[in-house]
Amino acid sequence: MRMSVIRKAHFNAAHRLFRPDWSMEKNNEVFGLCNNVNFHGHNYNLEVKVTGEVDPETGYVIDLKIVKDIIDAEVVERFDHRNLNLDVTDFAELIPTAEHIAYVIYNRIRAELPTQYDLHIKLFETERNVVEYPV
Repeated sequence: MRMSVIRKAHFNAAHRLFRPDWSMEKNNEVFGLCNNVNFHGHNYNLEVKVTGEVDPETGYVIDLKIVKDIIDAEVVERFDHRNLNLDVTDFAELIPTAEHIAYVIYNRIRAELPTQYDLHIKLFETERNVVEYPV
């Protein structure tokens, strides 16, 4: 029996969307208020969906404590109350858009999750702005 389990998490982080190789005018044109030189923040909500076979002995797809511990170590401890541009090396070469944040989170969790599981990330930057990876 194949099934999915979902663990939710939350973190707060600041970022600025800009490209240093562009002029301030072009950055403002493309990124608008998100190009604020003093940064801005979001209260991110995360859903981590793990899919696999239900273990007939435990009744679990995976112990959600394992998923929680991975999320805490790979996401919350690294991102929560941080400036993503300045404090998180994952974004040294990536603009910390919601899309890139979801991609980084996916790769960090994927590296720690046993390979028999499928992984899907849903990141809420706001109540209205949501990204999913992979599609």
